[in-house]
Amino acid sequence: MRYESAVRVRGLVKRYGTKTAVDGLDLDVRAGTVTAVLGPNGAGKTTTVETCEGYRKPDAGTVSVLGLDPVRQAGELRPRIGVMLQSGGVYSGARADEMLRHMARLHAHPLDVGALIERLGLGSCGRTPYRRLSGGQQQRLALALAVVGRPELVFLDEPTAGLDPQARRATWDLVRELRTDGVTVVLTTHFMDEAEQLADDVAIIDGGRVAAQGTPEQLCRGGAEDSLRFAGRPGLDLGSLLKALPDGTAAAEVAPGAYRIRGTIDPQLLATVTTWCAQNGVMPDRIAVERHTLEDVFLELTGKELRA
Repeated sequence: MRYESAVRVRGLVKRYGTKTAVDGLDLDVRAGTVTAVLGPNGAGKTTTVETCEGYRKPDAGTVSVLGLDPVRQAGELRPRIGVMLQSGGVYSGARADEMLRHMARLHAHPLDVGALIERLGLGSCGRTPYRRLSGGQQQRLALALAVVGRPELVFLDEPTAGLDPQARRATWDLVRELRTDGVTVVLTTHFMDEAEQLADDVAIIDGGRVAAQGTPEQLCRGGAEDSLRFAGRPGLDLGSLLKALPDGTAAAEVAPGAYRIRGTIDPQLLATVTTWCAQNGVMPDRIAVERHTLEDVFLELTGKELRA
């Protein structure tokens, strides 16, 4: 059965003693998409995801994953989802290929283990016990274990942390292929470029609630204005420039000879600025349009940098 929302959370509350980690959170994950969950440390994102996975019981609110309650109906849900933990979940003495083949045998229609091992670069360490794997190898094995059973929904916790650029790109390609195959992916990450590259939707969590959710494009359009920068001679008459620009546009000389215009930056505004420069004998240099980024949105909403 297909669901419009693979994950639906309403009014989720989770407390640890006197501390409220999640405070009335609402979240929707559309089926067949990649949703990136972002948030500063302590924002409640890990608790939210662990509750969706069935590892934590809500104190209030409702959680539905593939139409099931992840706590009461865990036995029905777990064969249908894959979970990649940031650490743990693997026997320390188990060899990588043994653990992966064992996991594959637990599912009716697993992925080809050999192909998956080759895809994620695990061939050279297949006979190595888990505890002796490097951090990056453990990370790639955890990803393989999460997807080998062909889940309908997979939760990936920091899937590229500690990976080299080649392994990181291979992981991105695998996530894209999962989406193409109709798998829903919930991704937590500390890498903004990863969220921008992979996510159909982004949910920014802060203070135990979803501060904003939408496509990366929607979030960036809904935040601060874009800006146009150019260089010219110091002391330009910005008052006369502003008269030619649309209402609500701001202009400032941020350093001697360095100018910044903020507002809706479109072809018409660019043409207006260059026309004004021509009429006033100004040769603009180093003209650059700066678009509002997902990191800008994150900082505006949370006031914090996203750090691992």
